[in-house]
Amino acid sequence: MSHVTVILLYFTSFFTLINPLGVMPVFLSMTDGLSRKARKNTAIKAMATALGVLLLFALLGKYMFDFFGISVAGLKVVGGILFFYMGYDMLNARLSRMKLRGDEVDAYVDDIAITPLGIPMIAGPGAITNAMVLMGDAKNIMERGEVIVSIVLVSIVSLLILLGATGIIKFLGTSGNKIMMKLMGLIVMVIAVEFFFQGITPYVQAMLH
Repeated sequence: MSHVTVILLYFTSFFTLINPLGVMPVFLSMTDGLSRKARKNTAIKAMATALGVLLLFALLGKYMFDFFGISVAGLKVVGGILFFYMGYDMLNARLSRMKLRGDEVDAYVDDIAITPLGIPMIAGPGAITNAMVLMGDAKNIMERGEVIVSIVLVSIVSLLILLGATGIIKFLGTSGNKIMMKLMGLIVMVIAVEFFFQGITPYVQAMLH
């Protein structure tokens, strides 16, 4: 496959797992009442946090594997199960809802961009696992670069979606958002099946031999 095709494939997997369209309603509710500038700053800070976390796990994933004795195959099995669960929830159009009192939002307005928006809503366990697995599969600098580029691109696109969240929500409407969520859930479940069987194959082969 060409570099562009691989990056597009990686981008799609990260986009469906980060699911910025699903994050939008939570982002809007948590920044409700803030000025347009404050909402923009919150989106930028949240995406910068998520980008940093994903790059950190992508770059240090191999060393974490070695230190904890984790294999890529094992992580793929666990990641596949995790992705399938996430995809099932998305397929049923279940959106995570953050419940914060008014005084809590006012008190932690500077922190909500880091958590819960940046972590774990945007850079959640699914996206982190995906970054570690893809980087673990990379065989050379070029392939590692493809993973990093896809992470940066999906972060930029996700930021643009959050910045235009108000208009997008109004355009899609309630039904449109549910349809998009179900479609992404189906894609995530397909990725989960691929991850699971890729991970379990080495174990089956070892038992047979």
